[in-house]
Amino acid sequence: MRLLTVVGARPQFVKAAPVSRELARQGLNEILVHTGQHYDCNMSEQFFRELDLPVPRHHLGIGSADHGAQTGRMLEALETVMLAEKPDAVLVYGDTNSTLAGALAAAKLNLSGIHIEAGLRSFNRSMPEEINRIVVDHVCGLLLAPTAAACSNLRAEGIPELPKDAGPVQRRDLGFIRAGDVMKDALLDAAKIAAQSHHPFPDLPKKQYYLVSIHRPANTDDPQVLGAWIEALKAADLPVVLPLHPRTRACAERFQFLERFVPPLRAVEPLGYLAMIAAQRDAKAILTDSGGVQKEAYLLGVPCVTLRTETEWVETLADGWNQLCPSPDLLWNCVARIPGNGVAPAAIFGEGRISERVVRCIIDWL
Repeated sequence: MRLLTVVGARPQFVKAAPVSRELARQGLNEILVHTGQHYDCNMSEQFFRELDLPVPRHHLGIGSADHGAQTGRMLEALETVMLAEKPDAVLVYGDTNSTLAGALAAAKLNLSGIHIEAGLRSFNRSMPEEINRIVVDHVCGLLLAPTAAACSNLRAEGIPELPKDAGPVQRRDLGFIRAGDVMKDALLDAAKIAAQSHHPFPDLPKKQYYLVSIHRPANTDDPQVLGAWIEALKAADLPVVLPLHPRTRACAERFQFLERFVPPLRAVEPLGYLAMIAAQRDAKAILTDSGGVQKEAYLLGVPCVTLRTETEWVETLADGWNQLCPSPDLLWNCVARIPGNGVAPAAIFGEGRISERVVRCIIDWL
């Protein structure tokens, strides 16, 4: 059985790592394809090393571009790879342009598509990721949903739930299964390793700093908006560490904002996966517009403020561990509402070795 896996960005490397190990353990032949969407060493190569991901059989080297151009180049290149490799199915993760291109290329070639992390919805169609999620879920055959809310979204869109524990289902039957979130496996594995490594900011005591990640176009591409976030972060009562995503750095350089990164705001280079996990674990709170970082914060039991008007991870809002902050002037009011009673977040992302269940669902479906 041959599976072709498409990855291209940091969150996909993280999710693919435990699944790739389980596919190998089960004796499946995985063909790993890296689109090159994230090509910076700290956003790509370092993740492969730290996550022990196999070297991709194909590296497409697409790089950055506008959405249409980037997706189109990926689609063309992936079609060529799929025609040459003739996989039994194509596996995609999450909601990036690499995900969309992989799912569309498979559908056009009448190959079975499998979407891990299906059913997420922010209900904000101005986000490119939201369009990607919807399209991918409606062109793939097997949808592996991480949470109950994701399953509800798929039901509402008319996608049926596949039978549970009923043996193999018919191949090409469109449907979803609640399988849990494989990022939980990746994070728990990484947290054990990170616990043995040095804290990435040795001069900052644990729980005495805020960790920030900002990269979405809505927060970075307008100089007034990005400038307002920078000024809000500088009003912190503790040091603020901001690993600069390449997109954010490019915008800050274009707007001549780099000189505005002054204490308590500290801009640093992007962190590798293990260093980022350690930095999140030891932060007082995490301030982010990233979907993946929201989830990592929740799994680590660290309060999070999401710098957006909505989130695709709606379950994380229920007990206050994640707060939505739609505007820079509300930032520290949101931080003030973070929980302080020591009650751990609920287990909403599944139990046990989720990657084993995911691979079993794939084998049964095929």
